[in-house]
Amino acid sequence: MTGRTTSVTTAPRIHGRGPHLRAVAALSDALPQRPGALLLTGEPGIGRTTLLDHAARSFTAGRALLLRAAPEQGLRPYDALRALAGALGGVPGGAAEPEARVEPLLSALRRAAGGRPLLLCLDDVHLWDTPSRTLLGRAARRLPEVGPVGLLLSAAGYAPPEAAGLPVLHLGPLPAPDAGALLDDLTDPALDPAVRDELLEHADGNPALLLALAGRLSPAQLDGRQPLPHALTDTLTALAGPCLHGLPPEMADLLLLTATALRDTEEEDADARVVGAALQILKDGSGAGRAPRDDAAFEPVEELAAAVAGLVRLADGQLRFAGPVLRRAAYAGASADRRRAAHGALARVLERDGDRLRALLHRARAGTGPAPELAAELTAAATDPRSPAPPRLRSLAYAGAAELVADEAARAECRTAAAEQALRAGLPRRALALLGTVTNAPVADAVRGRAELLRGSAQLLDGPTATARASLLTAAALLATDAPALAATATAGAADAAWAAGDLPGALESLAEARPRLDDYRRGLRAVLEGRREEGARVLRRVVADEADGEGSLRAAAAALVVGDMPAASRVAARAAAVGRADGNRGVVPRALEYLAYAELRSGRHAQARAHAEEGLREAERAGQRNTAAGHHAVLALAASIEGEPAAVAGHAAAALATARRHGLAQTATLAQWALGRADLGRGRPLEAADRLGPLVRPGPRRGHFAVWMLAVPCFVEAAALAGRPADARRAVQDLAAWAAFGADPQAPAQLLRCRALLAPPERADGLYARALDLHERTTGDFERARTELLYGKWLRRRRRLREARDRLGAALVGFESCGARVWAEQARGELRAHGTAPGAVHAQGLDRLTPQQCRIARYVADGATNREVARILSVSTRTVDYHLRNVFAALGVRSRVELARLVEQAEQPQARP
Repeated sequence: MTGRTTSVTTAPRIHGRGPHLRAVAALSDALPQRPGALLLTGEPGIGRTTLLDHAARSFTAGRALLLRAAPEQGLRPYDALRALAGALGGVPGGAAEPEARVEPLLSALRRAAGGRPLLLCLDDVHLWDTPSRTLLGRAARRLPEVGPVGLLLSAAGYAPPEAAGLPVLHLGPLPAPDAGALLDDLTDPALDPAVRDELLEHADGNPALLLALAGRLSPAQLDGRQPLPHALTDTLTALAGPCLHGLPPEMADLLLLTATALRDTEEEDADARVVGAALQILKDGSGAGRAPRDDAAFEPVEELAAAVAGLVRLADGQLRFAGPVLRRAAYAGASADRRRAAHGALARVLERDGDRLRALLHRARAGTGPAPELAAELTAAATDPRSPAPPRLRSLAYAGAAELVADEAARAECRTAAAEQALRAGLPRRALALLGTVTNAPVADAVRGRAELLRGSAQLLDGPTATARASLLTAAALLATDAPALAATATAGAADAAWAAGDLPGALESLAEARPRLDDYRRGLRAVLEGRREEGARVLRRVVADEADGEGSLRAAAAALVVGDMPAASRVAARAAAVGRADGNRGVVPRALEYLAYAELRSGRHAQARAHAEEGLREAERAGQRNTAAGHHAVLALAASIEGEPAAVAGHAAAALATARRHGLAQTATLAQWALGRADLGRGRPLEAADRLGPLVRPGPRRGHFAVWMLAVPCFVEAAALAGRPADARRAVQDLAAWAAFGADPQAPAQLLRCRALLAPPERADGLYARALDLHERTTGDFERARTELLYGKWLRRRRRLREARDRLGAALVGFESCGARVWAEQARGELRAHGTAPGAVHAQGLDRLTPQQCRIARYVADGATNREVARILSVSTRTVDYHLRNVFAALGVRSRVELARLVEQAEQPQARP
């Protein structure tokens, strides 16, 4: 075991571990009053060591000691304990009984602390000998007897049994955006985007695996000039090897069968009874006969799962790996013969249970049975409408059949069918990979047309819009004679691609083609885009009334958004998401949630919009729908711009713009830029907001997307007026008037009057503000009304109408606070202070009104730390510290660091400062 005492130095940047960092900080902050322990678990490479290192570096209240396990062959009982005691400066007595060793260890901890807080970070305790782990667990539960000592432990996999009763925090894979940010930190900015996506997909959210994969690539592979190596077995096994090597055969077979049962599925849990029955088949070594009964096979599984409890967990009859890397390594590390045997054993058990499709898939991978017959069985099972199999399994069955047939045309048809099911499952990248070999196959136009339709539809979700539109137009031409309904779907998709790209002529061209089934949608949308808005709205309302399932419901939701029927858009989109989940049509769900989030945002319910967008982002990232994910990032940026979270706005906007620029998503880019401009405005930076929003709303090649740029006009007018550039805003107000008259935006009429009031002479502005507030009463959402109250209150205060100004500013503050618009609320508080009314005066006892993060920052600043130093200690950006510190000043009613230090000192006088 090795150890070191740490002091505060520059901390490494940590991605995607906010809750874990807060939990570790809570343990550290509580030490003076509440000694305690916390165990971090997770698969190898997931970042446990990084968190322990961060905790040790950032601990300033006392001494921090970080100890790493250094296992050796033949480790004797209590060796790890002796090493720990030696590092603490004391050696436990030589008593033989474990209970008798607890007191010396507690004494060593007490002496090491010396009455001051001590944070002891012990990494990889799963490598300790069992007696040492047992004793450590007993000591951890008695820490309150010792004094201000905290134990932060880490173990690979799940918690070892000796840690029973300790608080456990399990680290899962990094979310895709955070893994991407980590990869960007590790690699050169010139990393090819396609290579970046492939690395992220292979790493599966594991930081160490991501680092290993990126590190093995040559410069030519990193910039996309040479293909990536596909053999990952050595990298996986090197990372997970210490946990998997040297296991007895039965334990290794349990892990292999569990990994094999989960291979290529979306599931995280394997049925323990199925795995147990297959384990018995492997143990018997017989490929014939009936599969054993579940009850006879389950007991050995319980015993073996307990023996490898750190790697898999058995709960409610289900087996789950501690992480995806362990699962993949358990499969990849086995020999090819053993993998085939595992597939064959599972096939027999599933056949017995009547799970025909899964059994056939395992048979195909086991290499048993005549290929033509097995291909026919797979195709029949995948096609069977009575089967409850989800689209992903059907896709695997069609793809498996394609590998078993010799005829090239038949193989192309199977792969096209597999791509169709992959798209239904919401997996555009898998669909595109399956379609890659169909283009040059000798197939009929109908098959090629279907393939191009699927290719374009997949690219709409995860690819450049121009490429998607070209594929969809090709599909429409190929399908026009034999499959007119599919041709109609292709032309509608081409219009969607042009719409997403902001290509108005292209959208009109695609919508001009008369096709059946989608005719009302096509005619209504075209009429709106050509300026015949009343006619178009009348036709599109019929589309909303005739809502259907699947793609039809998405069309209805889109139509409702165009005509401004936000309740209908929310209802239809929510139903589409629910039906998609129930039917296994996961491809619809992220898009339905995008429409739902956008409808809620347009209705003024930004908190609900954020909730739907967060769920939609998770679904889109899981499925690899980068274009849809970018749309959700844009909605989240807009929600954060209301809530006043600059770091969140910047992060979501950057993620949205990164994809938007690569794939030509003009609508997404416009929404993201609007969010950035509104955030500037909320932070009292009107000049920056006007500069950012001006190109979006003024005529010219830089104007935003034709369907959404006008939504940013109210922000631009306000920014231009406050920046002293009213002339820049007058043309935009004329455009806003036309938009408000259309009736597609419930907020627009009140916003229009507010904008006119900003630019009007005093004799007219008063009445315009009052009429705007009257119109706000007819719409939902507090934010826009509060903005009008704030601007009206500012206008009244400048004209010394102080009592009226106080009423308006107070109403604005209440409105902003009720919808969580914190930075906007601070503007209202500032105006009230300027008015001579100090809202919410805070005394020294008000320190408890701060959030935990604000309280930490306030204490560090009160101790003399700079914002940059605080950012390093807490592993956040300086901008985040700036933002929180402004809110601390506002909440406590102080104006300087000196005042803050005095207030913190007064608040903490009754108790000792940690």
